[in-house]
Amino acid sequence: SGKLDRKALPEPEFASAEGRYVSPRTPTEEVLAEIWAEVLRLERAGVTESFFELGGHSLLATRVISRVRQVFGVELPLRALFEGPTVAELAGRVEEIRRAGAPALPPVVPTERTGPLPLSFAQERLWFLHQMEPEGAGYNMPWPGRLRGCLDARALERALGELVRRHEALRTTFRPVEQGAVQIVHPPAPAPLPVLDLTGLAPQAREHEARRLAREDAARPFDLERGPLLRATLTRLSDEEHVLLLCMHHVVSDGWSMGVLFRELFTLYEALSRPSGAARPASPLPPLAVQYADFAVWQRSWLRGEVLRRQLDWWRERLGGAPPALELPTDRPRPAVASSRGASHGFRLGADITRGLRSLARREGATLYMVTHAALDLLLSRWSGQEDLVVGSPIAGRTQVETEGLIGFFVNTLALRIDLSGDPSFVELLGRVRETALGAYAHQDLPFERLVEEVAPERDLSHTPLFQVMFALQNVRFGEVPAIGGLRLEGLGGEIRTVRFDLELDLHEVGEELGGSVRYRTDLFDAATMERFAAQYRTLLGAVGAWPEERVSRLAILPAEEARTLLAYGSGPACEDGGGVAVHRLFAAQAARTPGAT
Repeated sequence: SGKLDRKALPEPEFASAEGRYVSPRTPTEEVLAEIWAEVLRLERAGVTESFFELGGHSLLATRVISRVRQVFGVELPLRALFEGPTVAELAGRVEEIRRAGAPALPPVVPTERTGPLPLSFAQERLWFLHQMEPEGAGYNMPWPGRLRGCLDARALERALGELVRRHEALRTTFRPVEQGAVQIVHPPAPAPLPVLDLTGLAPQAREHEARRLAREDAARPFDLERGPLLRATLTRLSDEEHVLLLCMHHVVSDGWSMGVLFRELFTLYEALSRPSGAARPASPLPPLAVQYADFAVWQRSWLRGEVLRRQLDWWRERLGGAPPALELPTDRPRPAVASSRGASHGFRLGADITRGLRSLARREGATLYMVTHAALDLLLSRWSGQEDLVVGSPIAGRTQVETEGLIGFFVNTLALRIDLSGDPSFVELLGRVRETALGAYAHQDLPFERLVEEVAPERDLSHTPLFQVMFALQNVRFGEVPAIGGLRLEGLGGEIRTVRFDLELDLHEVGEELGGSVRYRTDLFDAATMERFAAQYRTLLGAVGAWPEERVSRLAILPAEEARTLLAYGSGPACEDGGGVAVHRLFAAQAARTPGAT
């Protein structure tokens, strides 16, 4: 009835898998415990259990903060959850901020559609890049998926049409105006799903042709002015096997959006593929409170004046004097103009290494992302010889509850500057990365596009500004879709042949271990070089988990076989012709003898 005096009751306490469960005492603790249980997908959360030991990480922490803002009307810094990672500690911080009366971030609300709609800052930058290279496919987001089971192609086409009706971003184009461009949201219309029948080919030829079509679709450019910016094709391999080719332009989508798309598409498909006698609702999904264009209007109105100045000041101070580029040793000279030609190399870390990294993160009050990021920073420092470097990292950019269910371009990019000077222990380096990441999270609302304008690094078409290496850890499986009516979805696979940076390292969960992919510019690196890079990263992560207190200069990066090969160079017979002369003098002498030779 709500009339019980909680303080007069004995405190329930019993053992749980994580430790001792203690129930909430205050209304604030009770609401926070419910928020944690929702975000972490738990039955309950006790007030003394650590958020990160229960499976939390930076992205889930951001979702907690957005719900705290929505429920309590306070702006809680993300750092507060890292510094006080229990419900009890966080409740105290919430009450402290409420008493101070600090204003919270304004919510995203529907806007009037009486005139042109602005682009978000991120969209604006991609639109300008598209004007420079309209035939480029570097910002295509392809996802070829294999569908196994009995497929109702008509129901899938109708589900796709309902998805386009539901999300304005999928029926948006961009019209040039004097000051740049505006968004044009088109009325709902059927979304065509052409079907290509390959059943007339031999089985092996079908697979080959399906993969060729997937590569061709991924490389086909979009017209941002005419649209559509989502295209879909269904390839039929047999009665119970199809390949669905979905591709969107990044200007209307991001990685989180792909998860939203697949979950909603198959929820709609399940409803629309019911037998004719069953009830078929127009849509089983609840209506959306806002659309992406509402977010763009909100961002333009909020991120200005004093708010913008504080964000800019922090980033200017953080990136002032940063090196203009990360000078990794390349297999070929850097071209004057960077291309998007790329390739990828996949690898796995193994369950033992992954468990060691998770354990280290928990002990140090960090996240798995911070540990793996610090290890990458160390490896890049070893390869480049630089102790001051900047690495890019994507962040979801969905800091408000209203945006979590939208398809659109929310992701932002953080430029994380890391200091490796002084030969710290790895634990000390992890602390530096943790502080850098938390500071960046607190200032994540500044669009990367605006940061580039303000910091104004010397532009060089041979590499991207501010950083040339991107790192991401995907530890939320947005794209998981359950089997529906016997229909299963799985990735088609295949090599990625476009890149936006010199090197892009992605990690993702594969069961109890981490998998990885290194994407790289083929203009700069050979496949063998990137295989060696991935092997050294794996070796370093194993060493980090085993000896985190060791100085970074002493942590091994060479796999055992490579180390044995290197040692063998020093144990062979001496070169009699060298006579102890330094190698650069031998080189000069040879050049003098045959000056015209290659």
